[in-house]
Amino acid sequence: MKIQNPHDKFFKETFGNLAVAKDFLRNYLPQNIMDIVDINSLEPQKDSFINEELQEVFSDMLFQVDINNKEGYIYFLFEHKSYPSQNIAFQLLNYMVRIWERKMKIELDHKIPVVIPLVIYHGKETWKIKTSLGEMIRGYEDLPEEIRAYIPNYHYLLYDISRYSDDEIKGDAQLRILLSIFRDIFTKNSEGIQEAIYRAAATLQELNDKETGMGYFETFMRYVLNAGPQLTKNDINKIIHKLETTYPGGSDTIMTLAEILREEGRNEGLERGLEKGMERGMEKGMALGSKNSKVEVARNLIKMNLNLDQIVESTGLSKKEIAKLIKEMSN
Repeated sequence: MKIQNPHDKFFKETFGNLAVAKDFLRNYLPQNIMDIVDINSLEPQKDSFINEELQEVFSDMLFQVDINNKEGYIYFLFEHKSYPSQNIAFQLLNYMVRIWERKMKIELDHKIPVVIPLVIYHGKETWKIKTSLGEMIRGYEDLPEEIRAYIPNYHYLLYDISRYSDDEIKGDAQLRILLSIFRDIFTKNSEGIQEAIYRAAATLQELNDKETGMGYFETFMRYVLNAGPQLTKNDINKIIHKLETTYPGGSDTIMTLAEILREEGRNEGLERGLEKGMERGMEKGMALGSKNSKVEVARNLIKMNLNLDQIVESTGLSKKEIAKLIKEMSN
């Protein structure tokens, strides 16, 4: 059965493991930041600050941590689209303001904590956008330095996973598996994804706790099956055979995993059959409601100043339809 938003689910399940989040920060935070961050004080927070309309293309996680001996936060924004967002610095600022507003409201304190923003991206297109809010402000760089002091600006940390080499992927087994598959999921064909599966299985052999390792491998496989390229029945049989012959010590778990793969194959065939039988009867009735829903989403995204291409990808409406909406809303 297909998982809704598998990127979000896999990201949060993995980074929800505090050991993995700490592993990432130890390996990827700049040393000057690590020098003032007490990594042992890291605590995950339950809140999410992303607008409902954008939850299909963004995920976030907030961690409280002592920064320079005071309460602070590290905010992860994970972008799982095929291209980078032009206004990411503005979105991050919006989310950080929400974090500060929540703190002020709950604690009735006029002082706000330090928030360090991180962006993780794994799309096909190379991230070429500058990592500061000032780059979005027209003419900011041309202003005299003493005038710029009055203009809000900040920088965020960017991790463009899709460009990482194997040597640049660091950390313990679970983190390396997460970063490797995020790098490969949009760019590899079915053969490349099969190789990624075998590498992940080999990497998990490093873990002393085999039960934890195989549980994570099951999570990993469900992500691959839902977010990666379509695997044929032949592909699935090859994967099962490879895993059963390569890792006989984990035979019980491999059998469970094999059943997941076989179930995926059965479900895929069943879904295709059901889709063909149902779509003719449903599509006419759903088309009007779906169109109206997409228009409402598009209106919200226009209000948030997203660009035309982003609204097209998020709603499925044509550029012509969105241009018409923009014209109507401006009258």
